[in-house]
Amino acid sequence: MDRTLLARMLLIAAMVMCLALLVGGAALKPGYTHSASLISELNATGTPWASAIGWFGFLPVGLLLTAFLFTAAPRVNVRGASRLGYWLLLSQPIAYIGAVLVPCDAGCPLEGSLSQALHNLLGVLTYPAGGIGIVLLATAPGLTPANRIALAFAGGLWLGLFLLMVIPELAPWRGVFQRIAEVILYAVLVFTAWRMMPRK
Repeated sequence: MDRTLLARMLLIAAMVMCLALLVGGAALKPGYTHSASLISELNATGTPWASAIGWFGFLPVGLLLTAFLFTAAPRVNVRGASRLGYWLLLSQPIAYIGAVLVPCDAGCPLEGSLSQALHNLLGVLTYPAGGIGIVLLATAPGLTPANRIALAFAGGLWLGLFLLMVIPELAPWRGVFQRIAEVILYAVLVFTAWRMMPRK
């Protein structure tokens, strides 16, 4: 099978799996709201279906995104800083997989158990890495000025959304901020798969 086609299929599978995780997981969680609840709360320790959602939801999404990035890597037109940016996107599947290994406490508080502390550390490392990766991706060769501006803006917005998510006063909206960030991530990955990779 053509490598580009395989990479695109893996990305589509990851997006479908992520949507199933969000919709299906939320349906299993009493009191879970997409506006205020973080995605990590779907497998928070001590909550219903946490383990199943982690292993059969977060893990497959993380593995599919990892497989996409490694499959697409030889075909994506990046070099120098944009290549570094591309590999920094790997921080996002690491975050999905990491959420299985170090789940947050119920409610994803800023302070809590050791698992919560490690989960917070994971977020502090992977969210900025993702935003910086998107900004650096804007330096890839062959992009139009509009593409570069859009990618740089998307990366900056991603970082801004992360900051908004951790402001206690904005907690009722942190789920909204995170979902906007997820849309940005997948939009960037779709752009990478369909505009930065040759068909053959």
